[in-house]
Amino acid sequence: MNYFRELPIIQYQSPFSTRSTSEEYVNVKNLFRRVKLRDDLKQSITFLQNYYVKDGFRPDQVAEDLYGRQDLDWVVLHTAGIVNVRDEWPLTSKEIYDYSSNKYGDDLNQIRYYQTKEVKNSLGNVILPKDKVVDKDFTIPDPSSSTATLNPVIGVTNYEYESKINEDKRNITILRPSYLNVFLLDMRQIMTYSKSSQYVNNRVVRTENTRNTDPN
Repeated sequence: MNYFRELPIIQYQSPFSTRSTSEEYVNVKNLFRRVKLRDDLKQSITFLQNYYVKDGFRPDQVAEDLYGRQDLDWVVLHTAGIVNVRDEWPLTSKEIYDYSSNKYGDDLNQIRYYQTKEVKNSLGNVILPKDKVVDKDFTIPDPSSSTATLNPVIGVTNYEYESKINEDKRNITILRPSYLNVFLLDMRQIMTYSKSSQYVNNRVVRTENTRNTDPN
């Protein structure tokens, strides 16, 4: 199912000077009809699942892996809440390195900020979680000594920073395969017109007013 092929049609009166009569119309895909994930699906973890995007995987490959069909890539993007693929889909390892190199140049491996390392006491309890942004000189009392202190800090380079952002993009939440048919049925209903003065059939409406962009 190609998403754009499923979009319904608006017939506009032809604006071209070459038209032979005023009854000539131009078919235009109604881009204002958008698929919406039902609220009950969106709010229930039952219908959604976590998915880790492997290095180099495109949306169509995820669709093939999960739904068995590459043309359902739009389902992957829509249910994952991704609008801008270029900015929101994870880059490959090579792409993120090239991107970071071009962005930072000689400062690629320069320290961007400092963060904590995990620290536990003698009982194995975490007294300092990892990945908290702190100053370079941040210290805490040493849990194994009454007088010493620790500096449980590690530097994060510009490249590591960009890599982490990209890595986070690999974890997406998308529709479970078992609910795919429910989602597609909803989609087809959204793409269907109800009867009105502009109604031609459930897939086509006709208007002579070019400002009317979303007839029902």
